Amino acid sequence: MKRHIPLLRTFSNRSLRLFALAPVTLAAAWTLAPMAASSLKAADPEPAKNEGLKNEAPKNERPKQDAPKQDASKTLPDLKVDNSPLPAGTPTYAPIVDRVAPSVVTINTSTSKTTDPSNSLSGHPLFDDPMFRRFFGIPENENPQQQKPNPRQNPRAPRPPAPESDSAGRGGPQGRKREQITPLGLGSGVIVSPDGYILTNNHVLEGADKIEVSVGKNGKPYIARKVGGDVRTDIAVLKIEAKGLAPITFSDSDNLRSGDIVIAVGNPFGLTRSATMGVVSAIGRNTQMSQLADLGNFIQTDAAINMGNSGGALVDYQGRLVGINTAIFSRTGGNQGIGFSVPSNMARSVMESLIKHGRVLRGFLGVGLQDLDEALQKEFNTEPGIGALITEVQQGTPAQKAGLREYDVVLSVNGKKVESVQDLRLTVAGMQPGAKVNLQISRERKPLDITVQLAEKPEKKEVAQAAPEPDPDVLDGVTVADLDDATRQEFKVPANIKGALVTAVEPDSIAATVGIRPGDVIQEVKRRPISSADEAVKLSEELKKEKQVLLRVYSRGGSRLVVLESKP
Repeated sequence: MKRHIPLLRTFSNRSLRLFALAPVTLAAAWTLAPMAASSLKAADPEPAKNEGLKNEAPKNERPKQDAPKQDASKTLPDLKVDNSPLPAGTPTYAPIVDRVAPSVVTINTSTSKTTDPSNSLSGHPLFDDPMFRRFFGIPENENPQQQKPNPRQNPRAPRPPAPESDSAGRGGPQGRKREQITPLGLGSGVIVSPDGYILTNNHVLEGADKIEVSVGKNGKPYIARKVGGDVRTDIAVLKIEAKGLAPITFSDSDNLRSGDIVIAVGNPFGLTRSATMGVVSAIGRNTQMSQLADLGNFIQTDAAINMGNSGGALVDYQGRLVGINTAIFSRTGGNQGIGFSVPSNMARSVMESLIKHGRVLRGFLGVGLQDLDEALQKEFNTEPGIGALITEVQQGTPAQKAGLREYDVVLSVNGKKVESVQDLRLTVAGMQPGAKVNLQISRERKPLDITVQLAEKPEKKEVAQAAPEPDPDVLDGVTVADLDDATRQEFKVPANIKGALVTAVEPDSIAATVGIRPGDVIQEVKRRPISSADEAVKLSEELKKEKQVLLRVYSRGGSRLVVLESKP
């Protein structure tokens, strides 16, 4: 009998956290403690009763002192003042900020809900929490303040009349329901056209029923319409009815380099038109940001970015847009010099697709992919840091129609080198469906060119996902069994997957240390398909003297390749 031990996942509050920068709510209060008037005014002494003591000061009282006289001879210090403007050619970022600031707007979001005045809890956020309702046994469609008939009371007995309400809907159950507007927060946006198209982050608009955009120094308000949003890149597009706005100028973000000077302009904490300067710390950040946008390819900068900067502009030294500020890494929630922006090229591509089609059209290849570690580089004879290994080719996809195979290594797309799985995914996703692309691949250590016509990427998740990082392992200490209906159901193995099911792994084995676990399926051993447990055991015996053996394993919803390496 097997005993199932649930997996517990904990998250330390000391760990580095990713913060989306908007929306941010503002609350400020200043308390002035009034000072009692008596504490500011000294009490006058009583007049003396004995005239003979007129000139004597009463006991326990201080004699009156004359107010200090002002010395007319004292003058203010002679200050040194120079009101002339800075000489021409003095280094300053002011012209850049002056050029960019009119293109950056403030975004206010809010949500509205109808409340029932008869229910004192209807406006409380806990009342809308399903966990709260279940804990206190409140049905989803029931008002906790509604009176229920007492089972001991005669149901035909007359009930007290309900309180009357006034014309404004106040007073009791008969009052009219009210619309309650709850501010969600503040964010930033960038004007991209004179007629009112605005770029921002998708998370800025999350849950909003009403979106208000403030434009210009005076903050002229406009009601905005959401054209569309894309969760996978965290980009959204708004439209306001306006003319003659100041659009920003786009730049080619692919030309950015680490060390380039950039300026972030936005509205942190509602402080409009705030500008901070820094440099590009790195480009191509994606794995660290997958929890926010899985197709992101972010610019990292040390320009100060804070809450409310989301959707604001990141510009180069000439004031051209190179990124949309999105998130920060922080232990405290405030700026710590690690900020991220969506590259302008990606933001522009998503924006144009949303405006033209109402959704984002992405190219689709139809393969499962895996990065190559050092062992796989030796196995496939590829250069370090180049290539993405194909682990699965889906039926009926552009990849299958073009003749791509498992174990092919994609080296370049249209002449551009592929550095990783994420690099290939972003390149293909950035192309239009129907586009023909040339792939240079390595098949059995020989170069080969293949032309593929991309299809449109399905909206829902594909079966083939990018595989987890490869884990070298060995078969020693691994127990396998045949797959049947019961084990397939228990370990959620699809019917089309064939091989030997891993049922146990010895704790002191190499397989255990690298992550092989019960529920994995060994599909191939040295490129030879496995159809049963006996076949897997037989092959493992034959290959005991091999120093390196390539395995194909189905694990966690996808296939991956691992290299078996014997202990030195």
